[in-house]
Amino acid sequence: MSQLNALLATESIDLHAHAANWRDAISTAGQLLEDSGAITADYTNAMIKSVEDNGPYIVVAPGFAFAHARPSEAVKRTAISWVRLEKPVEFGHDSNDPVNLVVALAAEDDKAHTQSMKDLAKLLGNKKARAQLDSVTTAEELREVLESAGKKTSTSEASTSTAAASSAGATAKSADAVESKGKVLTVCGNGLGTSLFLKNSLDEVLSDWGWAKLINVEATDTISAKGRAKEADFILTSGEIAATLGDVGVPVWVIKDFTSLSEIDAALRELYAL
Repeated sequence: MSQLNALLATESIDLHAHAANWRDAISTAGQLLEDSGAITADYTNAMIKSVEDNGPYIVVAPGFAFAHARPSEAVKRTAISWVRLEKPVEFGHDSNDPVNLVVALAAEDDKAHTQSMKDLAKLLGNKKARAQLDSVTTAEELREVLESAGKKTSTSEASTSTAAASSAGATAKSADAVESKGKVLTVCGNGLGTSLFLKNSLDEVLSDWGWAKLINVEATDTISAKGRAKEADFILTSGEIAATLGDVGVPVWVIKDFTSLSEIDAALRELYAL
């Protein structure tokens, strides 16, 4: 069983949900976790407040929002819920709205869900799998798609990055030429949700390039990032979090689609002047 399926209880799936706005959408996802006993209502409220405080940074890919908050006593066990909306809603994101799929994560700590987030990022970045997520009609069909998450797939984007690997890998020392510190930070409000999505996609591009051993990618939150920014070559994050960070002494690059390997590939080429 994939970790995604292991964390997703059948009673935490709603493929025909209705929401008047983004708060309703998050509330629906949170209620499913509450009903399963994974969280208390305080955690649902915290997920909503996170967006109120930081903006729609949880909308990490077209049509997809990843609701979450910091680990707390309101989390009884690590779990996810899955909500697909009959009518998409606006979160206020400038490029990824409207949202029809909301996945909520409740994490007891910052490690238990790492593999499941990697699998989910790969699914969302795969056009065929993303279409299947929009068309499944039962929990059983959804689980079949989620079960494929850990399996090796080839996508057009992955192929594009792989095709670039020979030239990029051959010039890997160019990172040293600009006095690379060998570290990149991916940042979100809580350091354990959307930043992990971005880290997983960035790791995949670096692996394709042959740079995986040269660059260490760390997912972190805004507070830590402000204090540690100068340890890194640059920061990758959302537009909302970039505005919160301000000037931290290193480049802060906005990624609109955290699952897009081609967008991240282009950002790295610009930042490392390849």
